[in-house]
Amino acid sequence: MTQRPDIPLPPPKERRRLREAGALTQAQVAAQVGVARETVRAWESGRTTPHGRKGEAYARLLESLTTPSAEPYEEPAAPRTAAGRTGRHRQPSPSAIATAEAPEPSDGLTPAQAFDALYAFCAPALVRQTYLLSGRRELARESVERAFQTAWQRWPEVAVDPDPASWVRATAYEYALSPWHRFRPRYRHPEPPPADAADRALLDVLLTLPPSYRRTLLLHDGVGLGLPETAAETEASTPATANRLLHARQAVAARLPGLADPAALHQRLAEVASAERLRAPRPPTVRLGSERRARFWTRAAIAFTVTIIGATALTVRTAPTRYEPPVPPGETVQGIPPRVAPGTLSDKELKLRKKLRSGTAHGPQRLLPESR
Repeated sequence: MTQRPDIPLPPPKERRRLREAGALTQAQVAAQVGVARETVRAWESGRTTPHGRKGEAYARLLESLTTPSAEPYEEPAAPRTAAGRTGRHRQPSPSAIATAEAPEPSDGLTPAQAFDALYAFCAPALVRQTYLLSGRRELARESVERAFQTAWQRWPEVAVDPDPASWVRATAYEYALSPWHRFRPRYRHPEPPPADAADRALLDVLLTLPPSYRRTLLLHDGVGLGLPETAAETEASTPATANRLLHARQAVAARLPGLADPAALHQRLAEVASAERLRAPRPPTVRLGSERRARFWTRAAIAFTVTIIGATALTVRTAPTRYEPPVPPGETVQGIPPRVAPGTLSDKELKLRKKLRSGTAHGPQRLLPESR
């Protein structure tokens, strides 16, 4: 049985141009092809190449976009929650924990405007993702803020990245999973758990997973990344990522049998994240904080350098300019009896001491030794 050859695809830039010409978003293309939005983004950036049935569907879609008579694609309606699911949870939006589609770079935007647009699209969902990853609301907000501050400091590098949202997400995840937070006084005690018992149970199961398993499960089943994209973001091989995902799913299914289906798990993760009121600071506040932090560390580096230069100059000024040989250790001299401790005075010595004491007490005259 021979394998059918893959349908030829246009270059990555042409794929993106065809999608924009057809007035389609990456999310709409991903829904029609049957893949995640991050996968379509990777196809358009040239990081991965589609193969198999997904590649054929993607090629047919691009081919249909080249014809003028192509009908516009309508995004399918978001799936509803299960009929038996009742309670206070609201219907989460499709981007409740999945990062929204980042705005396309434009030459007419200033760096601050481009940063604010990226922050407005990615920060709300990223705060919810980080909360599911760490289980702490304040740490989630701090991690996202610190990640965007780092992105603003390195904006020339982030602006030309094929996927700036993934760059910021990886930075936020690394900060949230840092083991040094356990030594901070504000993070030594656990935060109040979610009010709903089902949300509490799911969050407890997630926090019992190892950090690498938890991150893989969140990226694949929560955010919706493909297996290769998840492996690339977690800096692991694809087989290792698949093994982590399998064990994480088994651990969740063992505690919560109703979440054995990945689709149900994705829906519950979105509901748990949407139930919490997690707000990110405004973009100007993040940019100003990043600039203030950069100024602080620049001044600290200058002060440290000046201190080192001053200490070096003081050492050079006060150091001796000639060689001073060290004092040699003492040596034993032969022929001299060792000194002994004084003993009891004899009668003659006692008489002499009495005479000296009685003589010096009567006046300032000086006693002269008698010659005998």
